[in-house]
Amino acid sequence: MPTQDLRPTIPIPGTTSHTIPPRTGRHGHEGTLRYLKAGAGSPLVLLHTVRTQAEHFRHLIPLISDHYTVYALDLPGMGYSEIVPGASYDEPAMRAGVERLLAELDLHDVTLAGESMGAVLALTTAADLPERVRRVVAVNTYDFRGGIARSSLLARAVVSGVLTPGVGPVIAGVEPRPVLSAILRGGLGDRSALREDYVDELLRVGGRPGYPTVARGVYQALPSLIAARSRYAGVKAPVHLVYGENDWSRPSDRQADRRLLPAADFTQVPKAGHFIALERPDVLADLLNAVA
Repeated sequence: MPTQDLRPTIPIPGTTSHTIPPRTGRHGHEGTLRYLKAGAGSPLVLLHTVRTQAEHFRHLIPLISDHYTVYALDLPGMGYSEIVPGASYDEPAMRAGVERLLAELDLHDVTLAGESMGAVLALTTAADLPERVRRVVAVNTYDFRGGIARSSLLARAVVSGVLTPGVGPVIAGVEPRPVLSAILRGGLGDRSALREDYVDELLRVGGRPGYPTVARGVYQALPSLIAARSRYAGVKAPVHLVYGENDWSRPSDRQADRRLLPAADFTQVPKAGHFIALERPDVLADLLNAVA
């Protein structure tokens, strides 16, 4: 299946769009992956959240590209990466996409920075590839029960509907703008940080043929992110755990990860929610640039 138009509606100054070709791997046919590249310096790979794409980091990339060569990946099936019929969207399959990026580009001494689902993948990839990963910054790690359903009653109803047998695929294919906006704002401390052009871009991607199947597959696979916590003990690289004060995770969830990663640094961002890259990219940039 050929990739679709690789020209999103949101330009990010200094970035160029690239692809990694498809292959047959341990998860069967693994489709084309799209990523954005910017800057110069040691490699930094950005991994986005559930239901978003590389443009999630639109405000962060310009703040760090003087210090790093930045690679912002569209995870398999998401953004402008290829949608493969029958593909899995569980944590091992998503992790395989990240590892393809590192292997195909032969990246070493890599900083992995991920938010939400991307944070889990940054940690598990680091456990798999210690010879390539230098450091991990895990932002609002999405490895606890409830997740996005804690955002609001609306989010809970939508996710429950998407997962319901029979009607789930239909609900996944209907994504009214007000509903998507409300769910995303539920992950923000500063709700004004959700820009209308970003919602436009997400809706454009959500209209790709086959995308509702991807969205439903990702929600069905969320328990695999919880199971992936068993891999954290294998992380050898230094880790920095970052949480928004108002993230969907509870203090008990955060403490559980601190126990699994006892050597990790820890930062809590006051008043921020789940999408720190949208509302406080300056905080992430300062953390990353301080050790570039």
